[in-house]
Amino acid sequence: MYNPSLGGGAANTASGSRLFQYEVVGLRQNADNEKINYSIRRSGSVFITVPYNRMNDMMRQIARLGGKIIGIHPLGAQSVPKDKATSTTAEIQPTTETEAEQAPVEATEPKPKAKAHADVPVNIYRPNSPFVGQCVSNEELVGEGGIGTVRHLIFDISGGDLRYLEGQSIGIIPPGNDNKGKPHKLRLYSIASTRHGDKVDDKTVSLCVRQLEYKHPETAEMVYGVCSTYLCKINVGDDVKITGPTGKEMLLPEDTNANVIMLATGTGIAPFRAYLWRMFKEDERKANPDYDFKGLAWLIFGIPTSPNILYKEELEQLEQQYPDNFRLTCAISREQKNSQGGRMYIQDRVAEHAEELWNLIQKGNTHTYICGLKGMEGGIDEALSAVAAKDGVNWSDYQRQLKREGRWHVETY
Repeated sequence: MYNPSLGGGAANTASGSRLFQYEVVGLRQNADNEKINYSIRRSGSVFITVPYNRMNDMMRQIARLGGKIIGIHPLGAQSVPKDKATSTTAEIQPTTETEAEQAPVEATEPKPKAKAHADVPVNIYRPNSPFVGQCVSNEELVGEGGIGTVRHLIFDISGGDLRYLEGQSIGIIPPGNDNKGKPHKLRLYSIASTRHGDKVDDKTVSLCVRQLEYKHPETAEMVYGVCSTYLCKINVGDDVKITGPTGKEMLLPEDTNANVIMLATGTGIAPFRAYLWRMFKEDERKANPDYDFKGLAWLIFGIPTSPNILYKEELEQLEQQYPDNFRLTCAISREQKNSQGGRMYIQDRVAEHAEELWNLIQKGNTHTYICGLKGMEGGIDEALSAVAAKDGVNWSDYQRQLKREGRWHVETY
């Protein structure tokens, strides 16, 4: 996904070698990409490191992608080798379940605090040399009467060196070629298991995958996602090409007394399942004697129908076992009504609990995570803006502060 032609050109002069960091919000696909329903995976603000002699070019590119620069910070005058002019620690990645082309901008994520997550595995396996795992389980998660199909997949990774942390993603390369005769590009999926895997033996990795399907806007024919369909229909014993892991934006805090607010829609629950299993599952707790979670974990989950509550029985069991530490709130859009009589969406639940959420967010040990459809972000911001304003606080400014502190984490598509 790394595009060396963007922002990585040589700085041949002393002034050209100076680096600046742009803080950018609102990146989206450009006009050409919009025509093919291509969206860019977003993680809140992105931080783009740019040499001085590329600043104008990068500003124009950000504008074409719909982004807004909210801060420019000099990183100091220093000579930078040609191949190091731009950081390559993270990229704007294609989203899950899309027919994605190469991501157009490279960006760094906010730096974690010192000594936090010091050993984060990244890109152990790359697209030109993926790990070949094997499917050991493929189970339906949507109950009878639910909408669509969502599968919980477990892959055996015991034959390689792949390791990962909760909140990271892996890439899947579907077999075959695209309509241009070229091998399919990888798709990213959030990992749904803890670092030890569902069997707590360090030999598996799990995904939560919805089969992408939609009507073509011109032909009205049903279109099915290449990679999501491949995964949903994969057979036990089949090989699967895996890359990664990637991502540092969604990592859990190491503070076991932290409060963790999780806002998810659909398969956006994947990283939160990994968090909750690490926090509360008995076998996991035994495997992690140094991690004894004592804070509050609050999952607000948006789904269309009750049968679409993914991992429902397990979540309810955790809520019963740990009533002081885990809270589950569902927004079931086709069955519940909001205060105005309309459908109940996740932003309506946030508005309903705004006072309590706002009080939690203001605590220095609270981390908020958003994962799922990007359409929910506006409603969440609106609800929190209203409650923050009662205390004379500008939510946009406060949210930027949370991001700088590493306490506001977003991964939407």
